[in-house]
Amino acid sequence: MRLLVLGGTEFAGRAVVEAALGRGWDVTVLNRGRQSPVPGVRSLRGDRTAPGGLAALARPGEGDWDAVVDTWSAAPRAVREAARLLRDRARRYVYVSSCSVYAWAPPAGYAEDAPVVEGAGPDAGQIDYARDKRGGELAVLDAFGERDSVLVRSGLILGPYENVGRLPWWLTRIARGGPVLAPGPRGLPLQYVDVRDLAEWILGAVGNGLGGPYNLMSRQGHTTMGELLEACVRATGSDAELRWTAPEIVLDAGIEPWTELPVWVPPGTDLHDALHAADVSRALAAGLVCRPVEETVADTWSWLTSIGGTAPVRPDRTRKGLDPEVEARVLAAAPDPGGVSGTTP
Repeated sequence: MRLLVLGGTEFAGRAVVEAALGRGWDVTVLNRGRQSPVPGVRSLRGDRTAPGGLAALARPGEGDWDAVVDTWSAAPRAVREAARLLRDRARRYVYVSSCSVYAWAPPAGYAEDAPVVEGAGPDAGQIDYARDKRGGELAVLDAFGERDSVLVRSGLILGPYENVGRLPWWLTRIARGGPVLAPGPRGLPLQYVDVRDLAEWILGAVGNGLGGPYNLMSRQGHTTMGELLEACVRATGSDAELRWTAPEIVLDAGIEPWTELPVWVPPGTDLHDALHAADVSRALAAGLVCRPVEETVADTWSWLTSIGGTAPVRPDRTRKGLDPEVEARVLAAAPDPGGVSGTTP
């Protein structure tokens, strides 16, 4: 198979490239050259935000591809330009979108036919994350049609190469040891996808000729907040003590779910339903396999330590993590946990 990846040097794009090379595929990447390409690919230079940024793809003799994978998350017009250029030279266009495209607030159990956000278009400039992703979807559909478009509506993505700051923050914090503010309940169900499982599913979708939208993440409750953080303790080998703290105490302290305490959102809220309660039966039926959380955490820690312990962070994403002074203040004011550390608060 001949694969073109637009980007291909960071997080999801890199995972797709590595998985494709592992299958013996012929891989070409197009990017700005700011990061070193994965060894074994054919690398082209191009800046999608600049005039003529796709010129390297338009040169005579570049050939055709079985599929294109695109992870773009800014102005939809960049997806439109790539899709229009490649519609006669690629059989399938895979766009890594997001479950954020669903109109707020999607109910628990929402599937691919749930209402999507309005106000987005394939020709639009940058608006906001949800509408940018929906505009990207529309750009692909306009050029390739639903049969030859794969819209990967991913949820929370974790794993090696993460440049968003969620799991790396937890690993780094827990590696420091000592009492750790662990937001409860311990049994809070989580839904996410390891970036490598995302990549393997994408390649399978290409090989099997799939089309249309797919919610792509694990089953609901694939793991829990407790299992995730306990796996971080084991992976780092630290002496961290997880202090499980009731959601109302966390919220009353003014701590922002999802950003200051990455991954976590309080139970029984619209936010939890949107992020951790999607119907993923379509993707599972199409071959999605999700590895255990223990493996995702351990491999992310191995990668993080291999690069010196500081994960790269995309400049267009908000900083994640809790200020140590805020954490200490909440822990000092919280009731004596007693047996709470081992139970659901």
